[in-house]
Amino acid sequence: MSLVVVGGNERMKRDYIQLAKNRGYKAKVVLNMSSKVKRSIGSPDAIVIFTSTVSHKLMASVETQAKKQDIPIIRNKNNSKFAFEQSLDLVDECTGACRVCKNKNCIMKHQ
Repeated sequence: MSLVVVGGNERMKRDYIQLAKNRGYKAKVVLNMSSKVKRSIGSPDAIVIFTSTVSHKLMASVETQAKKQDIPIIRNKNNSKFAFEQSLDLVDECTGACRVCKNKNCIMKHQ
């Protein structure tokens, strides 16, 4: 399974990748806005966005791509290891069918 992490701390990039790998995910980390963001996202199983460290333009671009491909988005304000592990727990619980999900406690973006 693949996962895209948007934002976060630059020094923790390796930690994000390693934590995801320990859970069985192949992670790609996007820290800054570039012209290649639309192409570099690809088609992951989920996207984790650390909202406190991401520009509005980057977040809008990622959300647009996710909406087109019906990819679940997990938003987390904090970018710590613990917060990332909580986000991975949510990815594990997610069925990926946001349009038909009946879970009222889900913090994912239901599109």
